[in-house]
Amino acid sequence: MTTKVILWSDYVSPYAFVAKAWAYQLEADYDIDLEWRPYTLDIASFQGSVAERDAHHWRRVRYAYMDARRYANKQDLTLMGPKKIYYARPINTGMLYARKHGVFRAYNDLAFDRFWRRALDPEDTAAVDAVLIQAGAPPGFPEFLKDDGGAEHDRLRTEAEASGVFGVPMFVFDTELFWGGDRIGLLRERLDEKGVKRR
Repeated sequence: MTTKVILWSDYVSPYAFVAKAWAYQLEADYDIDLEWRPYTLDIASFQGSVAERDAHHWRRVRYAYMDARRYANKQDLTLMGPKKIYYARPINTGMLYARKHGVFRAYNDLAFDRFWRRALDPEDTAAVDAVLIQAGAPPGFPEFLKDDGGAEHDRLRTEAEASGVFGVPMFVFDTELFWGGDRIGLLRERLDEKGVKRR
């Protein structure tokens, strides 16, 4: 029986973006089912609105992007800081639509790449729909977002928080949480300890 590892992710998180390739490699190396799930960060609620941020906070923000850009540069990824704080429910619900139609990997790559090149508004349902169609999904995402997909997104967010998730990328194996791409080494150690087979 294949071991399941859950990965909570958000397309507007720079750390989720740079961890994508590491997550793909983890799945390639181990006999696991890596289940990507959306966890939409409500950034303003825990970091404050732009108007409320003080000089100390802005130093932290600048450092975070500098740090993420180091990892992006190592992977030849373009990581341009976003122009505003987004609430990325549409683009993240797109992950569920892509999985439903068997085009997750193509959508995942396009969505991350386009957003971090400032070529995709994650709040724009029509723009997300266009990316899904390019990835190979059938039309119909706007209705999915309004109905079952949006409800599933919200249910998963509640489930994530009930299990202790507070940020992304967050890997969950056997109820244990591993936050950040830099914790993948610890997750690999745990998989080995539990006897999860390598491919």
